[in-house]
Amino acid sequence: MSTELPPPSEYRGLGGRITVVVSRYNEKYTDALLENCVSEIQETSPGVNITVVRVPGAFEVPMMVKRSIVKARVGETPDAVIAMGVILRGSTAHADLIGSAITNQLMNITCETLVPVVHEVLLLDNEEQAFARCVASTLNRGREAARAALSMMNVIHSAADRRIGFIK
Repeated sequence: MSTELPPPSEYRGLGGRITVVVSRYNEKYTDALLENCVSEIQETSPGVNITVVRVPGAFEVPMMVKRSIVKARVGETPDAVIAMGVILRGSTAHADLIGSAITNQLMNITCETLVPVVHEVLLLDNEEQAFARCVASTLNRGREAARAALSMMNVIHSAADRRIGFIK
């Protein structure tokens, strides 16, 4: 596990769109993730348009991530999508199964659509870990997600400027 946040990244392109799909379940923690994510984007890249979509639980996140990409209106496709949720392990394998399914689907969506999807659906052992990653500032995964999305937007924008990374 990383103990430091990556450095802040300002999106160097013009405009830009980020969609954040966030679970309502474990709302105390997902609200904190969302708040920190949005704050980071607004502080470092105020020209980026942010759309927030709330879903009932973590299991519903991948479907809405894909829908936000493939069903977007012309010219409104997000440049990056951030997937957020908090899954707390219990005494059964359910949490691990859900976590694996979400991870696999988010990677598939990224590869199929070529839109970066930042995976911050956290699978945690307890509320102490959830607090450390969602509410506290040292390991805040909401800020980390924002920085990763902005960084990927820069990579894609730079590749387009240099006409690399695209198959003709």
